[in-house]
Amino acid sequence: MKLLTVLMAEASKIATDDYVGFTFFVGCMAMMAASAFFFLSMNSFDRKWRTSILVSGLITFIAAVHYWYMRDYWASFEESPTFFRYVDWVLTVPLMCVEFYLILKVAGAKKSLMWQMIFLSVIMLVTGYFGEAVHTTAPGPAVWGLISGLAYFAIVYIIWFGAAKKLAEQAGGAVLKAHKTLCWFVLVGWAIYPLGYMAGTEGWYDGLAGLGLNMDVIYNIGDAVNKIGFGLVVYSLAVASTSTTSEA
Repeated sequence: MKLLTVLMAEASKIATDDYVGFTFFVGCMAMMAASAFFFLSMNSFDRKWRTSILVSGLITFIAAVHYWYMRDYWASFEESPTFFRYVDWVLTVPLMCVEFYLILKVAGAKKSLMWQMIFLSVIMLVTGYFGEAVHTTAPGPAVWGLISGLAYFAIVYIIWFGAAKKLAEQAGGAVLKAHKTLCWFVLVGWAIYPLGYMAGTEGWYDGLAGLGLNMDVIYNIGDAVNKIGFGLVVYSLAVASTSTTSEA
């Protein structure tokens, strides 16, 4: 009861017109709900899918914890919680890359593919952090953003045209369908992050600030859509595969 009172008191710090704080709070609740859903559904699937569902739950759980801290940080200082956000990403984005490996194991995916994608994701995030939090005056953010973007497009190439695509085509069926959906999340969903990056840093793209775009709102919406969406795609694949096995 005391804990509930404390949480309600903390929530009251968000002003009714604080849309940034609102997205932080909703994002936190959505991630918590998704984590509970994934963790509680694990035992409904064959052993080979439980790790994938577990990783989906870990992604949203880690994000939920960080979003709770980020919401408090925003409520206290009204500043973008850049440090917490990148700590979240450096843990969850590599796990999203692991999801590709896990669903492609049935087609013979090797761990080298997983580590390659993890390495590129870390490069993408570290260089993004340098541009957003360390070298914050032009041309620093644009230069670091370019390097981060190159790592991102390398991941896109691997999953759309490279080894990951070939493995998905070999697997076929529900695996291929799930892989294509995850690819669209990376291509379109992850593209939200460069938009947020440009809205909050200096560079040739300064005109974005005049459009009224808020970096944190963009990031928060992108996180909720991408992390929960990733998990739901994997969950759907597990359901489809389990149903096929049961019918056989």
